[in-house]
This record gives sequence, structure tokens and C-alpha cells, in this order.
Amino acid sequence: MERIGVLTSGGDCPGMNAAIRAVVRSGIYHGLSVYGISRGFEGLIHDEVIEMDLGSVGGIMNRGGTILMTARSEEFKTESGMKKAVDVLKKHGIEGLVVIGGDGSFRGAHELSKNWGIATIGVPATIDNDIAGTDYAIGFDTAVNTALEAIDRIRDTASSHRRLFVVEVMGRFSGFLALQTGLAGGAEEVLIPETETDIEDMCSKIVKGYNRGKRSSIIIVAEGDEAGGAFTVAQQIKDKIGFEVRVSVLGHQQRGGSPTALDRVLACRLGAAAVEQLVRGNTDKMLGVIANRVEVSNLDYAWKFKKEIDMSLLTLLKMLSI
Repeated sequence: MERIGVLTSGGDCPGMNAAIRAVVRSGIYHGLSVYGISRGFEGLIHDEVIEMDLGSVGGIMNRGGTILMTARSEEFKTESGMKKAVDVLKKHGIEGLVVIGGDGSFRGAHELSKNWGIATIGVPATIDNDIAGTDYAIGFDTAVNTALEAIDRIRDTASSHRRLFVVEVMGRFSGFLALQTGLAGGAEEVLIPETETDIEDMCSKIVKGYNRGKRSSIIIVAEGDEAGGAFTVAQQIKDKIGFEVRVSVLGHQQRGGSPTALDRVLACRLGAAAVEQLVRGNTDKMLGVIANRVEVSNLDYAWKFKKEIDMSLLTLLKMLSI
């Protein structure tokens, strides 16, 4: 193998740039030519390919987002779109591809390997942290800390006015971000898609806390919780117990910002390991970190197996928030 490509796909997250840097510099270290592909699979279809050198990735580790940009591509899901992408790879002599993204991006990489003979390796990067095969995905730790900083500030104003806040964080299908943020932020309750929400019980807990003199209460809601988003939950609380409720939706700020040290180190490890997998002739694999060791799984493991949330953390949160 002489030439490899790297792209970022799906939702952006902090740490992607550190992963790009690791792929480019590790590839050059191994004597490979490395090509960056802009705007994910969509850019690949349209031949947005540039050769990268050591200087291409200088000074980017501290930057959020992705210098290669990202996009979602409906065309790539079609056979004709995938053929266009493969033709572009062949045009540039690119034999291996590192795909940095979530399980949707990994599905595309899997198809390239299985049906078109392109060597592909996946590097997990998503603030949702819902990819099986790794304890942590790139971007998750930064997103938790970004949300936590906002919640700490909300706690300040909530305590000053003895108020109840409902804070919505990202997590359409999973509650990893909400649970980790809630536990670290001392939230009174966390509502996540993995559990059934009991509004009655939550309201009872809020009233008990208020009656014993609690100065503030914060409820964290993952956007995908079945009880609804933050505004719906806030209205239900107000209807049941009559408390004034303030709402804060953190939104896309959770995707941005300079990555934490943990995310930078994780990205360095996984990006370099992805190149090593290609050099060894492997394909259709994803990298992950389990018990602080870099592990290799089949790409389809990412969506064939559901990553289970640690329910003991939710039990701990409830115990500590009495």
C-alpha cells in the first residue's frame, strides 16, 4: 500500500482534527502518501481530494470541528453514488481509507470494503458515545465538559433565585452524554431514552427537596427522552406541582470547542492505530479503546450490537441527589 485517504463524516465533534493529524503524520512516518478528502463521502463523490503533508496538519490539535469539513450524503447511499466515490479513489491511486465518524459513516466504509474492495478502517468520533466496540468515542469527553460548564453556571443562578431548571442536552437515541453530565453536575434527575420517565415520582422528589430547604434543582433531559424535550417536561412539572420552571437548551455548542486532553490523546492513539491496520493489510475494521487498551473490532460490530449504558451510574445519581 502506497496511498491512503482520510475523511470525516456525519456530525462534527472536538478531537476530529487531532485524529486527522495522527492519520496524516503516522501515514507519512510509514512512507505513505496521505490524501485528505473534504466534506466526507459527499466530497469524495465530487473529487474534493488534496494531498496532505506534515505542514497540512500543523497547529490543529487544539481546534474544534474538522479542517476537512464534514457532510451527510444521500447520494453515497446509492450504488451509482458509491461507484463515483470508488472511481475517484482509483483516479488518485488511493488504496486505503480511514473514516472518522459514527456508525452511519462506518456503514459506508463497510460497503466500500465489502462490495468494492477498498480497504477501510473506522475511527469512532461522536459526542453521543453510542458506538459499540469502544468505551469512549472521540468528542464525548469534551462534550460532557462543555455541558457541565454550562450546568455549573446555571446552578449559580438557580441557587440565587431558588429555582428549578430543566436543561436539555444532545442524545436523540442514547443517554450517555446526559447521564455523565448529570452525575458530574449534581443533577437531581436525569431523563434518558434508555429508561421510562416517571414524571409523578420526579415531581414528588422535587417537592421534598424544596420542603427541606433545597436552594435549586436541575433536571437533565436527553433530547430523545420519551417524555419529550425540555419544554415539554417543564410544562408537565409546572402542571403537576405549580413550580416556576426555567428551561435551557444547550444545543450545538456541545459540538464545538477545543478538545480536552483525554479526547486529544484518544484521537492520537486511534488515528495512528488506524494507519497501522491499513499497513498490515487489514480492512473493514474499527478501532476502539476498552479498559485503556486499543482494540480492533469488525466495522459492523458498531451497529449490530447495542452499546449498553451503565445503569449503576443512574442508581448512583439518584442516591446522591436525595
